[in-house]
Amino acid sequence: MNHWLRSYGLLLGWTALRSRANLVLNLVIQTCLAVGIIIGFAYLVPQVDDATALYFATGAPVLGLITVGMVIGPQEVASAKQEGIFDFNRSLPVPRTALIASDATVALFTALPGIVAALVVAALRFDLTLDISPLVIPAALLTAFTAIGLGYGIGYGMAPPVARLVSQLVVFIALMFSPITFPASRLPDWFETVHKVLPFQYMADAVRDTLNTPAGGVGLLSFAVLAIWAVIGFLVTYRMTARRP
Repeated sequence: MNHWLRSYGLLLGWTALRSRANLVLNLVIQTCLAVGIIIGFAYLVPQVDDATALYFATGAPVLGLITVGMVIGPQEVASAKQEGIFDFNRSLPVPRTALIASDATVALFTALPGIVAALVVAALRFDLTLDISPLVIPAALLTAFTAIGLGYGIGYGMAPPVARLVSQLVVFIALMFSPITFPASRLPDWFETVHKVLPFQYMADAVRDTLNTPAGGVGLLSFAVLAIWAVIGFLVTYRMTARRP
């Protein structure tokens, strides 16, 4: 355990140092994206009722986490592969799980300001009063780990050009065609069925239900599905990092 913790600390410093050139820019972009969704999407709906405002307020943090984990993450991995950093990291005498954990920590740190900013702006913009559950932290972390696990799985498991294209496809689907900022019932039946398998709807449901607890309480289905997707993503990532250079 001591070896793992020491490796994690050193790798976290190395990852932060390697990302310092883009870290501040990523923080600004994620914050602007989350706030922009709250303000910009409201222009698309002339009369924003309480239900719509809740979808905007809770969907913006989810989209921020998806962007960090499934868009920026794969692109950074693709660049690391092309620059030789990926092979260098795999040659280090450190646990592969510590290597993955350090990347996930930096990615999560990048998303946090956007999440807070989105909720603050939404509360001010729509005069929302949220009934926050203690489960909101596990919900946010599980959403983040799912996005990061799948995103890094895409980055490590695919060739750099393909990973970049897939990450762009992911943000397009998540932003425009996923029931994150609107109810799933608005989608065609076949697409609604597809989203019962994909993780996007469950990310939104987990965060929404814990930020504004429904009368029946917080359901556990979203947590279970996200846990499965997160495990799949991190297993793929671990397998790719554990392969011999």
